[in-house]
Amino acid sequence: MTIVPHMTDVPAQSASEPLPKQPRDLLPLLLPVLLALAMLPLIGSGSTWITLTVASLAMGMMIFIMASGLTLVFGLMDVLNFGHGAFIAVGAYVATLVLLPLASWVQADSLWLNLAVLAPAALAAMAVSGALGLVVERVLILPVYGQHLKQILMTTGGLIVAEQALYALWGPQIIPLPLPTSLRGSFILGDVAIAKYRLLAMGVGLAVFVGIQLVLTRSKIGLLIRAGVENREMVEALGYHIKRLFLGVFMVGSALAGLGGIMWALYREQVHASMGNDLTVLVFIVVIIGGLGSIGGCFIGAILVAMVANYGGFLLPKLALVSNILLMVAILMWRPRGLYAVTSR
Repeated sequence: MTIVPHMTDVPAQSASEPLPKQPRDLLPLLLPVLLALAMLPLIGSGSTWITLTVASLAMGMMIFIMASGLTLVFGLMDVLNFGHGAFIAVGAYVATLVLLPLASWVQADSLWLNLAVLAPAALAAMAVSGALGLVVERVLILPVYGQHLKQILMTTGGLIVAEQALYALWGPQIIPLPLPTSLRGSFILGDVAIAKYRLLAMGVGLAVFVGIQLVLTRSKIGLLIRAGVENREMVEALGYHIKRLFLGVFMVGSALAGLGGIMWALYREQVHASMGNDLTVLVFIVVIIGGLGSIGGCFIGAILVAMVANYGGFLLPKLALVSNILLMVAILMWRPRGLYAVTSR
């Protein structure tokens, strides 16, 4: 005869007991550190290694700013926006409308005057890119939610139209965009030279990363957005307009692309109409490496891409041209869904 235990004989979890925590995956966090340490003996010179590492972190922060918007849009809205580069280019061109007429402020040997002109240029770039994102989401994206193939076709067409519009408005020539005077040059610490603008780029990138994380994890809007991704009908039943929330996410992603556009244009000290098209592939590589929707994965992926580009350009210049592709292949062979996959796609 089988004895069935009474329900009271089965130990129950106390309500006051904390829920078991998921183990944290720290290995991707260690990849940039391990890569940097592995490059030290190959580079040989400690000062050169520090310079390259700082340059990689600064470049990685700028790439992250551009890629974070695409990560938000894809991870939260499941939208494949192949026209993301258009917002980058538009942000850079809008910045020229502010910076070039105020060239005397840009050339002034005063940090406060330089920042006073950079701040409105960045805000203008974000505002115009965000407004363009509103139009794109309402006209191109809204009719094709959940249809990835149509999203690719529509947004790719939008990128081509935007690029040709920039050619028509500004012409095919490259517009020089010099750095403000106080951000030129480097801080010299012994044998190490650290560019001033790179420190600013690192600060802005870290601020964007922390801001996104706080909004998504510590605010009511972030909670509603994440809940809408999981169960759209339930959020709408509670009286919230999920379409407005998703529109806001798309506008924020577009605005971040515009901010990344001005940061990258100042880094390269030039603006041209095809820059968005050129950066689209790089941004998608970072998003794929990060895990298709993971802000933390995108952050680490951007740093890794920049490190491989800088270290590879110093050690093997010919290999630097395909370093990003090789890095993506290596990551996907190790983790087919990226560093921190948050979806089953």
